[in-house]
Amino acid sequence: APLIMAKELGLFAKYGMPDVTVAKQASWGATRDNLVLGSGGGGIDGAHILTPMPYLLTLGKIGAATPMSILCRLNVNGQAISVEKEYLTAKADLDAAKMKGIIAKRKAAGNKITMAMTFPGGTHDLWIRYWLAAGGIDPDKDLELITVPPPQMLANMRANTMDGFCVGEPWNDQLVAQGLGYSAVSTGQMWMNHPEKSFAMRSDWVAKYPRAAIAITAAIIEAQRWCDNPANIARMAATIGGRDYLKVPVTDIQDRLAGNFTMGDGRVFKNAPFKMKFWAANASFPYKSHDLWFLVENQRWGKLPLTLNRTAAIAKVNRADIWRKAAALAKVPGAQIPKSDSRGVEKFFDGKVFNPGDPGAYLASLGIKRV
Repeated sequence: APLIMAKELGLFAKYGMPDVTVAKQASWGATRDNLVLGSGGGGIDGAHILTPMPYLLTLGKIGAATPMSILCRLNVNGQAISVEKEYLTAKADLDAAKMKGIIAKRKAAGNKITMAMTFPGGTHDLWIRYWLAAGGIDPDKDLELITVPPPQMLANMRANTMDGFCVGEPWNDQLVAQGLGYSAVSTGQMWMNHPEKSFAMRSDWVAKYPRAAIAITAAIIEAQRWCDNPANIARMAATIGGRDYLKVPVTDIQDRLAGNFTMGDGRVFKNAPFKMKFWAANASFPYKSHDLWFLVENQRWGKLPLTLNRTAAIAKVNRADIWRKAAALAKVPGAQIPKSDSRGVEKFFDGKVFNPGDPGAYLASLGIKRV
């Protein structure tokens, strides 16, 4: 939404960047491939992206090593884990352990348990892994996690090829609306105001055009502030749901943007505190402590080596310095600009605590992991 609205509201032009193009991508894999190409090769220079992907690209873990720079975070909260109706009998919700009986029964009958996320090592992969593991379900041994592009989630559920998925909206709300399943949990219930998508650009582009990078980030910051105004939800939903973007009914977007969640199992939340935020709760600032958590979680699941110099990686990828310059350009009040690059100690729904000063203790506290 922030990138789309920055374009549609003329904010890129306002900050001297009228030629910015917002190009829809088919999947996170396509986004990766086009970032590797860059605009000079027919690809793209930057993207709304899953926060770990700029690190995985920079480190060469998902293709040709392509140094990336995170310029801002785009939102907190707003993703969900949805499952098929069979799990209603177990009342599976924030507590994934409630599914154990059904999973055991189905496995005993020779049936495979399959759930989907959008990209290995990405945010949705990490949310569903955390949720399952917190309930004592091993995401690699007790079921199969597959990669499915967001727009294809519902088709797979309709075809009965998988049991559930983790993705952003509007696909969770659509699942409920079409009677195909229900939302077990909205990710903000797992970790209130957790970081989600980022805006990242190729580092070579940022180095070549530093003032333009600041201008683009300023436009996005202004768009985020606009998106977070409840008075703008109807227009935002109509715009991003339109033909040029998601091509879905406004009703599939508007409710959950407003914080009104009909989960599909009888639970209804009004103006939920775990709704997606674009500016409130310092949603836009790219905290380095959050990037550290994503790196540690990918180490937890064996997607990054334990020998990784996390501090060096964050120093290379996270450009909170550009965000601060862009915030000044966008005339953000000083009181709304974080004083520290760390948000401090984070607490999760299962009682786990992540202290950025001691990530090793957090990793050691996790019972299910690949290290």
